[in-house]
Amino acid sequence: MAVGLIIMSERELNRIEVLSQVTRGAMSAVTAAAVLGLSRRQVHRLLKDFQADGPAAIRHKARGRKSNNRIDPAVREFAVTLVRENYIDFGPTFAAEKLAEDHDLKVSRETLRKWMQDAGIWLSRKQRRTFHQPRLRRECLGELIQIDGSDHRWFEDRADPCTLLVFIDDATSMLMELRFVPSESAFSYFGALESYLLRHGRPVAFYSDKHSVFRVAKPNEHMTGITQFGRALAELNIEILCANSSQAKGRVERANRTLQDRLVKELRLAGVSSMDDGNAFLTNFMQRFNTKFAKAPAKPDNLHRALNIEPDRLSEVFCLRDKRYLGKDLTLKYDRKRIKLEVNDLTRGLVGKYIDVYEMADGRIQVRAKGVALPHTILNPERRITHAAIIENKHLSAVLEHIKAEQDQASLTVKVKPVSAKNGYQKTGRRSPGRPSKMDAYYARKRADREARAASQSSDM
Repeated sequence: MAVGLIIMSERELNRIEVLSQVTRGAMSAVTAAAVLGLSRRQVHRLLKDFQADGPAAIRHKARGRKSNNRIDPAVREFAVTLVRENYIDFGPTFAAEKLAEDHDLKVSRETLRKWMQDAGIWLSRKQRRTFHQPRLRRECLGELIQIDGSDHRWFEDRADPCTLLVFIDDATSMLMELRFVPSESAFSYFGALESYLLRHGRPVAFYSDKHSVFRVAKPNEHMTGITQFGRALAELNIEILCANSSQAKGRVERANRTLQDRLVKELRLAGVSSMDDGNAFLTNFMQRFNTKFAKAPAKPDNLHRALNIEPDRLSEVFCLRDKRYLGKDLTLKYDRKRIKLEVNDLTRGLVGKYIDVYEMADGRIQVRAKGVALPHTILNPERRITHAAIIENKHLSAVLEHIKAEQDQASLTVKVKPVSAKNGYQKTGRRSPGRPSKMDAYYARKRADREARAASQSSDM
């Protein structure tokens, strides 16, 4: 007699084991009913079949049979063909909707999902999952420095939110520079970079996000395609690289999360409540942080280089530079300012040419031609935020603080003047010339009568 393989579920195997114990007398039918969660009558029925036909009698009778509610294979083939020809890039949900709307073929999305997976049209979520492979660290200190700004309530409710600039070495995860600034701007990064260079020297490259400080978003034929920060790094022979995603510069992103937890609490314990005090606190904090979290580099080489410029000339590098056209009246425009040059032999020959304008970190403006500073006068030095100005998200907090300060200094009421006043008209207090009206004569007689009555009453007394 041939012995075949019988497939059973775990529940059926458990029933066979319990019924075997009842048959051997090791367990009563009442106990078996309690163990299996069945009635005693049901246990006796199963026991009768088990003793008559053996373990195969416990197997479900519908096992191996086709379902009575199964969909015709021809319908399945038709649906898969329609999807393959018309909806190859559709998901199961959308494809099921289109089959019902356009072809009057109603199939549940999960059934269609299984058909599409079996036909190789659709991949399961597990198959579609992508993995971000971590990038290996650089091998040497100073080879790649990741930089980023983290806008956060670093001082909690003790001060306004501000931004922490973070410079971290890719090879060692060592904090190289920390600085609290109002927002991410070119001058903020210039200040932090100057401190970094004086302390460590020049690294090989910086690794940043796509912030406008580091990258021109949409350059055109009239632009150099390089930012002020990039121009400064080019003069210092330092490369700037922009990451395509946050995960690519994950070390500085993870450092930001750690600092937002640990540094906030450290500042609270130290009672620090301002950016100036916070910057003074950061020096000791970096030393303790690096002692705990920094890693040893793969190679002991330090790729930082000495400065290729005198330290006292760094201010000329870390400034905003632009070129402006000099008009016939020896004036030029820069940042909504009108600048007038003094008349001399040099400036006379510059009319109609482009000259260099330097804006320093302290707000000073220098006008230079061929490296020579030209004496000048700023005709309208005031500066304000224009209406409908385009402000980046990372600059919004600092810009709003500036606007609030300007609004507090401005007058609370705005006087609306008539057109005559705008044209220079002023009241003289004299009656306008012309023929007197009848009402004026009437009021004059009434006034004279009142004065006469008052005079007569005073004389009688």
